[in-house]
Amino acid sequence: MEKISWGIIGCGDVTEMKSGLAFNKIAGSQLIAVMRRDAEKAKDYAARHGVPKWYADVNQLINDPEVNAVYVATPPQSHAEYAIKAMQAGKPVYVEKPMAAGYSDCILMNKVAAETKVPLFVAYYRRSLPYFIQIKNLLTAQSIGQILGASIRLYISPRKTDLDPSNLPWRVNPEIAGGGYFYDMACHTLDILDYMFGPIAEVSGVLANRGGLYAAEDVVAASLKFENGVPASGLWCFTAAEENKFDQVEILGSNGRIIFSTFDFSPIILENKAGRKEFLPANPLHIQQCMIEEVVKELRGDGVSPSNGISAARTNHVMDIILDKLRHNQETCSRN
Repeated sequence: MEKISWGIIGCGDVTEMKSGLAFNKIAGSQLIAVMRRDAEKAKDYAARHGVPKWYADVNQLINDPEVNAVYVATPPQSHAEYAIKAMQAGKPVYVEKPMAAGYSDCILMNKVAAETKVPLFVAYYRRSLPYFIQIKNLLTAQSIGQILGASIRLYISPRKTDLDPSNLPWRVNPEIAGGGYFYDMACHTLDILDYMFGPIAEVSGVLANRGGLYAAEDVVAASLKFENGVPASGLWCFTAAEENKFDQVEILGSNGRIIFSTFDFSPIILENKAGRKEFLPANPLHIQQCMIEEVVKELRGDGVSPSNGISAARTNHVMDIILDKLRHNQETCSRN
C-alpha cells in the first residue's frame, strides 16, 4: 500500500489528542474519514480537525472505497464486530486496547485475520515509546544482570464519575469494557512486560470489590510466571486514598534493579554496582504516534509493528484468567 487512507470508527476522547491527530503527521498516512453514531459529534470532529468525510453509519465508513485502513476506537465490546467487518472488507485494522472485551473475541478476530490475510494491529503503543524502549535496551544490555523477578503496583483513587451510581463510566461496566479499571489499565503493564520478557506461561489471580462504588472488581492481585522463568506479582487498587496513589514497576536483577511507571512516566531509575542513574526519554505530543508510524511502515512494506493481534490476544488471555472469566464463560456455555 503506497498511501494509507484511514477511517476512524468512534471518534471519541481517545482520538482527540492521543491518536487521531497523529495519522496526518506520518509519511504515507492520512486521515480521510471519521464515524460516530452521534452525527453531530462526528460532523463536529471532522470540522475541527479538517477531516474530509464523516459518517454516522459504520458500514458507510468501512465501505468507503477511498478508506483503505480502519482504526477502531470504540469501547471494547464492539471491537470484534467492527474489526471483523473491516477485515472482511479487505481493510487492515488498528484497534484500541484492550483488543476486545474477552479472549474469545480475540480468538475470533485473529481467525478472521488469518482467513482474510488482512493485517490486524492493536494500540499497545508503549511498545514503541522511547520511554519503554529505554527500559528494554537496559535489560538487553544486562545492566542489572540476570532478571530475578518483577513486581507491579498501581494504586488509583476513585474518579469523580465513579461516585455517581446513576451515571457510572463505561469503563467499570464489564458488559462494555470486559471488566473494571483493571481490564482498562492493567493491560498496558501486562503487555509491556510481555514485550520485555516474552509471553506469560502461568498466571493466577484474586479479585475483590472493596469500595462498593460499582459492580466490577476494584482490587486485583496476581501471580505470574513468564516462559523464560521470570516470576512476577501484581497488585492493582482503584479505590485507594488520594495520598496513597502509586504507580511503579520494579524489575529486580542479580546486579541491580530498574524502577519505572506505566502511566506517570516518572524518571526511569537504574541502580547497579556502578551507582544510580535516571533516564527520562521524551514522549511525542500524540502518544500513539510512534506506534501508528510502525503500523504504517508495515502496511507500506517498510517494517514490522511490535504489536499485533497475536501478541495482544495474550494479554486478554492473561486478564481473563486473573478475573476467572474463562471458567465462568465455560460454565455459562455448559448451562446453555
